[in-house]
Amino acid sequence: RLQFALCLIATALLCLAEAAPKPQGGEQIAIISQESNIEPDGAYNYAYETANGIKAEETGTVKKASSPDSTDVIIVKGSVSYTSPEGEVITLNYAADDENGFQPQGAHLPTPPPIPPAIQKALDYLLSQPPAQRR
Repeated sequence: RLQFALCLIATALLCLAEAAPKPQGGEQIAIISQESNIEPDGAYNYAYETANGIKAEETGTVKKASSPDSTDVIIVKGSVSYTSPEGEVITLNYAADDENGFQPQGAHLPTPPPIPPAIQKALDYLLSQPPAQRR
């Protein structure tokens, strides 16, 4: 019984030690510059740069509702850049609005493969045909 109790206590202590919060390692990076503005109408902009080369900026402007039934929306444009572990500068530009959603752009983003020639030929043919008549 004593051995079982000691084993149970040791297991509980081991579990507690493993579950304890771990300190977050890594060095703290200094903020070189930081700017933030919020306007009374809801428009805003911010920008910052860190000592390790991360840069970000964003602007949000208010688009007034076109009718009383709809709400105002914020149109966002911004960018962020950083250096990858391979030493390449990665830049992401983006925009977001109520009509087109989030639109990221960057050389690092994947692109779709080209359309195979046979498929493209079929698509071109279909587009050249007159619209079908409704019955």
